[in-house]
Amino acid sequence: GILHEGGGLLLETSMPAKKKKALLGGGDAKIGAAILEELGYQCQTGGVVAEILRGIRLHFHALVKGLTAQSASKAQLGLGGGGSRAKVKFNVNRVDNMIIQSISLLDQLDKDINTFSMRGGGAGSPGWLIKIVSENYTYCRLAKFIGNRKELSEESLEGLEEIVMDSAKAQAILEASGGAMGEWGQMVAALLGGEVRGGGSCPPWEVPLSPTMPVSGGGDISPLDLINIESFSSRVISLSEYRKGLQEYLRSKMSQVAPSLSALIGEVVGARLISHAGSLTNLAKYPASTVQILGAEKALFRALKRGGNTPKYGLIFHSTFIGRAGGGNKGRISRYLANKCTIASGGDCFSEVPTSVFGDKLREQVEERLAFYETGEPPRKNLEVMKEAVVEASEVVAEGGGKQEKKEKKKKKREKEKMGGGRRLEALAAAAEENSVLEGGENNIEPKKKKGGEQQQELEAESEQEMEAARGGEENGLEEEALPKKKRKLGGGADQEEEKKKKKKKKKEKGGDSEEE
Repeated sequence: GILHEGGGLLLETSMPAKKKKALLGGGDAKIGAAILEELGYQCQTGGVVAEILRGIRLHFHALVKGLTAQSASKAQLGLGGGGSRAKVKFNVNRVDNMIIQSISLLDQLDKDINTFSMRGGGAGSPGWLIKIVSENYTYCRLAKFIGNRKELSEESLEGLEEIVMDSAKAQAILEASGGAMGEWGQMVAALLGGEVRGGGSCPPWEVPLSPTMPVSGGGDISPLDLINIESFSSRVISLSEYRKGLQEYLRSKMSQVAPSLSALIGEVVGARLISHAGSLTNLAKYPASTVQILGAEKALFRALKRGGNTPKYGLIFHSTFIGRAGGGNKGRISRYLANKCTIASGGDCFSEVPTSVFGDKLREQVEERLAFYETGEPPRKNLEVMKEAVVEASEVVAEGGGKQEKKEKKKKKREKEKMGGGRRLEALAAAAEENSVLEGGENNIEPKKKKGGEQQQELEAESEQEMEAARGGEENGLEEEALPKKKRKLGGGADQEEEKKKKKKKKKEKGGDSEEE
């Protein structure tokens, strides 16, 4: 019901000036009311207007020049997707699909590792070892390390201790493999030499027999079977290590998508709840009664069909709170925990900046309720706890906003530095090109200068030759040709004096001839 500035400007420029006579058709009644309030145009909705709009929408590509049907359909699709994302506040970093796939893969890996370990124990691997070490990953590492148990000796004790992280277990493995003298070996030594544990001696008939004395049987393992067992153990070890990495990825993803839910009941249980519900949004919409029995649908319908007791808990049974509660309080604490899970999932789903503050506060409430069941100490009220959580969450959001601003400033500085460095490099490259061009020009100019110097030398030589020729002509009594002033100056002052003397002689001779006449 809000009129956009661009829409209002378009109507003002397109509609006639007489507002009372103009009638505008619209598809939304609220927008029509806003147009009437702000611009004063009457707006009609419904009836014929809807059919006209449908026709315009259908033939829009034909009414607008340069618009094709394909581009119009793409624009409509983009507009619809943008509107939907704006409505649901879609965030790519909070997609819960990866959590659903990760928890499913994690459960499948657990089943596969257990199956492979059992298969390895029955395929010729050290079956006597499973009585000492029950953990699958450690069992496969030991099977790969031991190989043929006949080659196991006391030198391998350090390696066994590194794998098992327990010196007593390592010694027990060494004794059970036959690589060390256990009770059976001591009994044989006593029968042969009369020595017993502790350094004493006794007759063979007085050596005590122990009921826990290890007795082992079976055939030897061939080298080919041993190679297959080692490769199989390596495969199980790699799967176990991949499972650890996947669990860390799941924890990091849960801390981003649902921090409050993971802080309340843990990452694995929270991920199972999201996976069973289908998405975090569906889980947030579920009531607490549904979350309580989520995962126990078969038992619920069986109880409803046969008239038995309904289940008290489903997937939330794997949380630590129900195991810590007493026998009569398990149903009560499961109902209370389901209520808190609904609050936490709703906060994670619909909050703009999800934080783990609400999850920590809800966890404290569950702890207080457990203490109330045991000791009778009354817990805090929900209103007080939520007020504290809101204050702390606002502080965390403010700190996060400040950190985000700092990160953005750092990014801008880095970009500016990169741009400045790029510009400097460009300037240096341009300067280098200019220098190379200038050096090339100087190389081309130098020979020209040399040519000019040679020409000057040739001109000087020619002028000297002309002066010598002029001097030779004067000595022979020939008349001197008229030379330019510059060449006369080059001739020197002595030549000028000689010319003056000759002129005086000629004048005297002319004066004498005139007297004789």
